[in-house]
Amino acid sequence: MNNYLSTQDYIVFLIYFVIVASYGLWVYYKKNVKTEGTESKDYFLAEGSLTWWAIGASLIASNISAEQFIGMSGSGFKMGLAIATYEWMAAITLIVVAIFFIPVYLKNKIFTMPQFLNQRYNGTVAMIMAVFWLMLYVVVNLTSILYLGALAVSSISGISLTFCMYAIAVFAIIITLGGMKVIGYTDVIQVFFLILGGLATTYLALTLVSDHFGGGGGILQGYQIMTDKASEHFHMILEPDNENYLDLPGLTVLVGGMWIVNLNYWGCNQYITQRALGADLKTARNGILFAAFLKLLMPIIVVLPGIAAYVLWKDGLFQQEMLQAGETNPDRAYPVLLNLLPTGLKGLSFAALTAAVVASLAGKANSIATIFSLDVYKKVFNKDASERQLVNVGKITIIVSMILAVIIAPHLGIDKKGGFQYIQEYTGFVSPGIFAMFILGFFWKKTTSNAALFATIGGFLFSIFFKFLPGYVDLSFLSSMNFAVISPTSGLYEIPFLDRMGFVFIICIIGMIIISKIENARGVVPKGLEIDVKMFRMHPGFIVGALIVTFITIALYTIYW
Repeated sequence: MNNYLSTQDYIVFLIYFVIVASYGLWVYYKKNVKTEGTESKDYFLAEGSLTWWAIGASLIASNISAEQFIGMSGSGFKMGLAIATYEWMAAITLIVVAIFFIPVYLKNKIFTMPQFLNQRYNGTVAMIMAVFWLMLYVVVNLTSILYLGALAVSSISGISLTFCMYAIAVFAIIITLGGMKVIGYTDVIQVFFLILGGLATTYLALTLVSDHFGGGGGILQGYQIMTDKASEHFHMILEPDNENYLDLPGLTVLVGGMWIVNLNYWGCNQYITQRALGADLKTARNGILFAAFLKLLMPIIVVLPGIAAYVLWKDGLFQQEMLQAGETNPDRAYPVLLNLLPTGLKGLSFAALTAAVVASLAGKANSIATIFSLDVYKKVFNKDASERQLVNVGKITIIVSMILAVIIAPHLGIDKKGGFQYIQEYTGFVSPGIFAMFILGFFWKKTTSNAALFATIGGFLFSIFFKFLPGYVDLSFLSSMNFAVISPTSGLYEIPFLDRMGFVFIICIIGMIIISKIENARGVVPKGLEIDVKMFRMHPGFIVGALIVTFITIALYTIYW
């Protein structure tokens, strides 16, 4: 096995770097036309300049990173196709966001999530969440993306982890400093490399399976062999006796907590919605629909290689390569496969992985800069800040946040948890409360600010409570309803992660309704949003596309039930 990149691979990677950097510079100097008095919107939102295909590509480029390539492939190795529910459910979620969420944001001229909270509730709720989101984005998201990306790049190239972190961070800063317009258009190239390189790795993995078992029939036969040799890895809905049930608890992925994960991520997340907030409704919806179609493709790129690696590993291959600290580490599946690629193709896949990491870092850093500049700096430090000052503060914020990520990342022990699970666990402590606050804020005009505060703080506390409850209370009574199973690590009954989120979300909704009703009776009149039923109307092309995405998703779940 060739463990490191050859000269030809580095040439392919250099071509990718030159293309992205050159195109980014061209966009910055040729398309970056600023209108007096709107510099901050031009910089942070690329207002009115991103096309639907740029919005869709940027959504996917910002979403897909090392935690998908490495973490999801590792989960594919460990639990199989069931992990693809995060991707396929996201396709349906994006349709919901395009229909119901984006019109509300655009109608009310919302540019940041804290701005929405300030407009709907009050400045206290907005500032608490602005500070919280900044901490979450820097300490959890930015650091995990940087660390996992550098870890993967280091394992493939043989370059030191520290140098890889610095190099990726610098590359991301260069892209991010150009503003959302540069990010949006360069993401189109990033997604091209991401998909092309990802498909190349999948092709190799399936072909390798076919050749190893004497078929020689190519990718279709390789896929058939995988379904025969690892049939347990091709079920979307896990049974309670499955060792991975705590991660993906059966039907909950269809009717429970998975909806909270996805709707909060795709609809209430600055990092994601920012791509569409600077466009008109039709363009934004078409871009989100394009992203939904790409989402359906992602499991082929990030999950199937992990399953292929499992089939080959189970038959005796990669026994040493999959080891880390004496134990088999599923997260090594994707790097192991990359190291098998032929010269040149390996460089392409290496570029795809780097593209995913850099694009995701750039998107996250831009969102950090947007929230800090518009919702913290302008509100607290300099209320009279000019448009140019806001842009400059944003650029400084980008550099500072990336430096913090480089400093913090090596100390988080992300690799011990598994990258994908690390991010899901720590964002999951707050997702139910945030989503409850947003959904009632959207569609129930009587929701009060104190109710929102309850969801913000109470949601986090209840999540902690349910997390550590098994250590103090016997939860066996919940096992009959499949809401608790014995943990393979602790030996205690535990509530699956997604079920915990569902419980906390329901508690937050009930608590918010009670608090709001009490305050309404006392004469408290909440601030409302401008909502018109007409803004939810869809044009025929979008309806057809949305129905196709929905049909394909239902068909996939039916086939792999």
